[in-house]
Amino acid sequence: MKNIARLVRFFSLCFITLFLSAVGVRYLHIRIDTMRFLPPKPEQIMQELFTAAQWALPLTVYASLLLSLSYSVRRRIPFILSIIILVVLAGAFSTGVFMGIDGLAHISSPSKSPKTLGSPGLILTQGDNRMILLREPAELEGSRVVSLPGQALIYQEVPLGPNNTILPLPPVPFRFSMSRLLQSLTTDFSLTGREFERRFNAGPDSFLIYGVSLIFLLVSLRFILNFSNWPLANLFLGALAFRGILTLETFLDTADTQELLFSFLGDRVSAPFITPLVLCILAILICLYSGLNWLVGRRVGDGD
Repeated sequence: MKNIARLVRFFSLCFITLFLSAVGVRYLHIRIDTMRFLPPKPEQIMQELFTAAQWALPLTVYASLLLSLSYSVRRRIPFILSIIILVVLAGAFSTGVFMGIDGLAHISSPSKSPKTLGSPGLILTQGDNRMILLREPAELEGSRVVSLPGQALIYQEVPLGPNNTILPLPPVPFRFSMSRLLQSLTTDFSLTGREFERRFNAGPDSFLIYGVSLIFLLVSLRFILNFSNWPLANLFLGALAFRGILTLETFLDTADTQELLFSFLGDRVSAPFITPLVLCILAILICLYSGLNWLVGRRVGDGD
């Protein structure tokens, strides 16, 4: 009982800490992207928090389950018991958090223009063209110097184009540099967050069935975290397996895959339950493999 209580406490702390951290990082990324545009987009705090939280929830579910599974292995909590506890906890936390996230989308907040990045002398680039702003970047009619390939510098005291319209400015060249791996992870978690939202809007039953089936598949991979005697190596293998599940999930949620599976299954399974059915079948097969592997190991141990 003590280990079970520790597992509950460990998962709860992991989930809350990871979720708040992920929301904060994502919100900062959204804020900087908003400030890069000239003129900057209006600041809508609640909507931006909703977008950040929607992205952070799938990441939190994956990361907290991975860490909790590793913890359950190190504490030698029985396989079946750890699966039941983590499925219930992750399902309850995910549902509660998403209900709170959904409330953010309905809270209106006053829009205000944020501070623009940069100062006089800011250099903007668009292809091979260069533009030097001589006034504050927020002043769209401020004077500027334009450099075009093969031409002399052009000074524009008032940057007017055809029909006396203000020439648009490219965004400020300030952004997070991401590797391809990190970019693909960000994209996949965004797609999963949108699927969570779509399921939630379709009804609590659809969201619960989808979320629990995904969680069930993730926790069924506990045997990977007991692969060797090195917990850190096992954690790395578990992260690779979870990355594969994330890719599989986004693949199953695509329209083409849904149409293919629906045409194969016919009228036996309704469209919203196709992906949960596939995830549950995979989870059951993995659990059967884990159980048979445990029985074989126990029989070999008794023979010795």
